[in-house]
Amino acid sequence: MNFSNITWLDDKGHIKPPLFLYIVLVFLARGWCVFIASLTQFNDRSGLVRLFYPHKQDFILALFAGIGAVLLYGLVIAERKRQWQWFIPWFKRGKSILWLLLLIDGVMLIQRLIYDDFLFKLSYALDALFLFWISIYVLKSKRLHYYFNDWQVIDKPEK
Repeated sequence: MNFSNITWLDDKGHIKPPLFLYIVLVFLARGWCVFIASLTQFNDRSGLVRLFYPHKQDFILALFAGIGAVLLYGLVIAERKRQWQWFIPWFKRGKSILWLLLLIDGVMLIQRLIYDDFLFKLSYALDALFLFWISIYVLKSKRLHYYFNDWQVIDKPEK
């Protein structure tokens, strides 16, 4: 018998969200992370944004694509609270939403490559590498699969 999966459970017997899921959501919402970090700089707020996104349209596209990751993070928070039962159908589709967000991020990467005439940049290579590894993780992770199927209607909301 293998009891290594017992660390996946919280005090109430529900599967805890994988740490790598949070890392994936931060990667997919990196436009929002850069935006929030830029708000902390008082002298030049656009300097940090220009460092990561030299073209304004890339930053705006990253913000639009990151909305899905922020919403998926909200679903993860709703699952941890288990109070809003009407989020269950959306949470069950979490893996599909994650695939859609990865596809959108891949299309944006291809668009940026085309815009720069397929010149090699380290940021593009790292984005492609992260997308590749995240895709393998989403495809193969048993814990992620079980996590998105854990929230059932029969659970009672906590008080």
